[in-house]
Amino acid sequence: MAERQEDKQKPQILSQEIVAQSRLFKIEQIQLQFSNGEQRLFERMRGSGRGAVMVVACPDAEHFYLIREYSAGTHDYQLGFPKGLIDPGEEVLVAANRELKEEVGFGANTLVPLKSVTLAPGYFNATMQIVLATGLYPEQLPGDEPEPLELVKWRWQDFDELLQQADFTEARSIAALFLARKYLDTHQDVFK
Repeated sequence: MAERQEDKQKPQILSQEIVAQSRLFKIEQIQLQFSNGEQRLFERMRGSGRGAVMVVACPDAEHFYLIREYSAGTHDYQLGFPKGLIDPGEEVLVAANRELKEEVGFGANTLVPLKSVTLAPGYFNATMQIVLATGLYPEQLPGDEPEPLELVKWRWQDFDELLQQADFTEARSIAALFLARKYLDTHQDVFK
């Protein structure tokens, strides 16, 4: 049987310092000592500590919304779920509803947190909260995108086709798709 996370002793941080930074990123070097006495130097991208949200918005039982937006990391347009940073002091579900209004033009009457996920936890200490949104109503808030986002309405019955899309590659969006589908499959009363 696997050891539970609570039982595992974390390494002791002996020192930490920012070794490089830009407008968006900080690279931190940390000196660690493990429970067996071994010491190692690690580098990681330091997150803002604010966290982020990703929203799977369903206008009805048959559909969900995606957005297509420019992604600088791949220098391409990517299809994915609306997402964004949580503002300082903002609650997760409030942030999810705000991002939905900014990027999709809808608010939600019902928001369900599905799971907190990480991206490359060996190198990056940031979390994203995946949220399901239903009971949508029109409401637009100004966003911070440099150009209008393309709104794409997708059918749940075309789930497998979405996985084959060349521009649907973000791991967090793929995880959100599976998490939302599992939730909706096990909660048949969501749209009643």
